[in-house]
Amino acid sequence: MATIDFEFRNQILSNDIGNTLAYCYQCATCSGACPVAKVTEGRYNPRRLILDALLGLKDKIFGPENSFNIWGCTICDTCDEVCPQKVELTEIFTILKNMSIERGEAPSHYIGQANAVLEHAKAIPMQPAIERRRSQLGLDEIMAPDVNEVKKLLEATKLAEKLPKIE
Repeated sequence: MATIDFEFRNQILSNDIGNTLAYCYQCATCSGACPVAKVTEGRYNPRRLILDALLGLKDKIFGPENSFNIWGCTICDTCDEVCPQKVELTEIFTILKNMSIERGEAPSHYIGQANAVLEHAKAIPMQPAIERRRSQLGLDEIMAPDVNEVKKLLEATKLAEKLPKIE
């Protein structure tokens, strides 16, 4: 049986964005419109995640067995667009993802991508084979990002300090 964590609940609700959570009346419009919920046949369920956050059911949100509950969201904003109460769901999911990172529970592939952005200024560096195909198709060359500029921005956000080290 899940235990209500009032401190966690208050932490979410006291956030400027999180306070919109109180307006959710569980209509499930978000889950009905969510492309990830459709593809996963309901395994990912934004309505359930919002309810668990609203009730302070921290144990149902965090932990390795619940990783998909948070990290399944692709931040496509569909749920935000259809919510009749204008609850800022994707922002709340981002708050939960940040909490997951602080707990050291982010999936390793997300950490790997974040480290790639820190190192190369993009999640997936351009591969020579792709460059050749683009050239063969007559497509313009993709300009490389200014790695130093991106690093400066990410240093200001202290991203490197927030990421656990991949072993």
